[in-house]
Amino acid sequence: MADKATDSTFARRMLGRQLRHLRETSGVSVETAKKAIGVGHQTLWRLETGQSTRISALQVRELCRIYKAPKEVEDVLLDLVGGLSYKSWWHAYREAVPKDFDLYLGLEIAASRFLSYAPTLLPGLVQTQPYRRAMIWIANPGMSTLEVEQRIEIAARRQSRLREDPNLGVEILVSEAALRHRVGGGAVMSEQLRYLAEVSELPNVSVRAIPFSATHVGLDVGLFVLLEFPEQRSAWMSEPPVVYVQGHTSDQYLERPDEIARYQDAGIRIGQSALSEAATRDLVLKIAKEHDEQR
Repeated sequence: MADKATDSTFARRMLGRQLRHLRETSGVSVETAKKAIGVGHQTLWRLETGQSTRISALQVRELCRIYKAPKEVEDVLLDLVGGLSYKSWWHAYREAVPKDFDLYLGLEIAASRFLSYAPTLLPGLVQTQPYRRAMIWIANPGMSTLEVEQRIEIAARRQSRLREDPNLGVEILVSEAALRHRVGGGAVMSEQLRYLAEVSELPNVSVRAIPFSATHVGLDVGLFVLLEFPEQRSAWMSEPPVVYVQGHTSDQYLERPDEIARYQDAGIRIGQSALSEAATRDLVLKIAKEHDEQR
């Protein structure tokens, strides 16, 4: 059963994955399934991929009936339907959420562990407000001040989990390049890197840098975030990991086991080239001082 505070985005994903699994294992055709609940092919596809915002308990019961799902499975899925109305905090900022990023926010809220590789810019979870503000203005020079500040508020809410949720585990692998890019100027970067060193002291956060001297697979892989989710009381309901790959015009969410395995392997291999946490803090503070001197 999903937690009552599960964001509706994640609840839809869980529900859709289970309904798709039931259909495929029952041998019921797509044609039969969509006729049973009176929807078209596109609507059924959206439902099974967690993108549909319109799914009723009656439809879920009917699908469970034709799929011959066990009563306990049907009860769990109906519980998920009941959670689809829950809106997490970020929905209040929906107009300011970048295209395709709403799904990521829903997944991030539900995740219990992150592995983030940052080759050029620091991850959003550890960005200071001046650093983020500078990047928003660079990427969106025509954006209104109100929307910029709303995005800053969203980032601050996301970052609060680092200190408030002891069950959250965060591993950040960051290229030395991201530490040296002068985003916003020397003063902004100096403050940013000192904040990064501070965050890296949190018991649930690991920050390790990959120095310029290392040749590693991350140079080919590029930016990614691997999200893992907590186990559910029913093992079959536990969500598999997702890899988020941010693009300039659109984002990717990778779910296939072979894709996940490749990124998990990449994370391990990149980590093998990274400095220790202590050595990373030393490097971060050294570069912060260099930014100070170059103002």
